[in-house]
Amino acid sequence: MLSIYRAGVSWLLSLDAIPALLIRLFLAPVFIIAGYNKLQISNSDLTWSERLLADPDIVQWFGNSEWGLGLPYPEILANAAAWTEFFGGWLLLAGLATRFVCIGLMITMIVAATTVHWHNGWYAITPTNSETSSANVLAWLGSDHAKDSLANSDAAAVRLERIKSILNEHGNPDWLFETGNVVLLNNGIEFAATYFILLLALFFIGPGRWVSVDYYLCSSTSKTTGET
Repeated sequence: MLSIYRAGVSWLLSLDAIPALLIRLFLAPVFIIAGYNKLQISNSDLTWSERLLADPDIVQWFGNSEWGLGLPYPEILANAAAWTEFFGGWLLLAGLATRFVCIGLMITMIVAATTVHWHNGWYAITPTNSETSSANVLAWLGSDHAKDSLANSDAAAVRLERIKSILNEHGNPDWLFETGNVVLLNNGIEFAATYFILLLALFFIGPGRWVSVDYYLCSSTSKTTGET
């Protein structure tokens, strides 16, 4: 029985390229568009050298301590973040220099989580049903923060119902809700943390055999080294 289990595990490990590829395909568009939106590439009124720089509004947001992040050297950091995300996303898609790209993107996610989202807690979208909130698990273990989160969910549910009633009364609900329901944005660290974990996994397992440029580059290097 043990030999069958080991054979099954060995067979599964031979398919590690599948999750690696799926993680890359999931993350790449997220980072490409995040970086693209920080740059001025689409502004045809600018020269190409200007279009390859971070948007001035983004730079101000990085540097302003009153309504922004209040980071030092905002121009340098804004451009570094934009190009790490944009160029790094394309490299992830190709599976080229994957582990190096993961390091840069993980740093970006840490900065985003700690400077933008941390004070909002965990959830990206506020749960409005305390019975189905994952905070219940920590509440069962005695976490006061989780209990506060559940109380916040109940309060958010009341507000959300009030928003819907106003829209139903004064708006056109069939049109307003045609493409999706109304939610309360919490803007917590959930997405940044999720992307960080996926990048960390990709850093250790690599971009995947047979489905990445890195694999063929490493294979070619190994053959050349072996011949010499």
